[in-house]
Amino acid sequence: MSGHILLVDDEPGLREAVQAYLEDSGFAVQVANNARDAWQLLEQTTPDLVISDIMMPQVSGYEFLKQMREDVRFLNLPVVFLTAKGMTKDRIEGYNAGCDAYLSKPFDPDELVAIAENLIARRAMQAVTANSNTSEMTDLAGQLAEIKALLKQKPAINVTPPPIKIEFTPREQSVLELVVEGLMNKEIAKRLGTTIRNVEKYVSRLFSKTGTSSRTELVRYALQHGLIDSYS
Repeated sequence: MSGHILLVDDEPGLREAVQAYLEDSGFAVQVANNARDAWQLLEQTTPDLVISDIMMPQVSGYEFLKQMREDVRFLNLPVVFLTAKGMTKDRIEGYNAGCDAYLSKPFDPDELVAIAENLIARRAMQAVTANSNTSEMTDLAGQLAEIKALLKQKPAINVTPPPIKIEFTPREQSVLELVVEGLMNKEIAKRLGTTIRNVEKYVSRLFSKTGTSSRTELVRYALQHGLIDSYS
């Protein structure tokens, strides 16, 4: 597992030992001996993970974490606290401050490596999911634009009966009408007082019943075959 880690600790011996172990485990490691230097490094390059001591002069680990969480660039950056303060109340304070993991000194370096690998892998997965959602939203926006163009052409669309009679449930009919209006699933759910998941289920059923595979195709089919009373 590779990844870029920022290690912040004012104890030279521990900092060097942890850096060496992490680098031997395949990580690229930048080090800082205080939070102020660490912040300057953060602004130059965003790491995949921050490992920070809590008890540091001038700016504590808690204050450093608070500064990160108040900056949109580092809002979701994973943070692990390494500290000699190992009481339960101290760990709770760390988690309440927004850290992702908390290791009390002395700690097993293999456990730190396992935590680092897990947090970096989770962050990578979240990035993939975010990119996928962005792609889906872009595709949906394109479909909605096509739907609006179809509605402008409505008077010129020849209405013919569907090849086979299609029976919709009242809720499916309601969802179909709102899809034709160009509403997104979130808006349809709000209009009908249901969940987005249920709307997705109804849209999927509409695709299946009409033999379509996109909202644009569904709207075109509904308009061409007079499946929407107000548009027939």
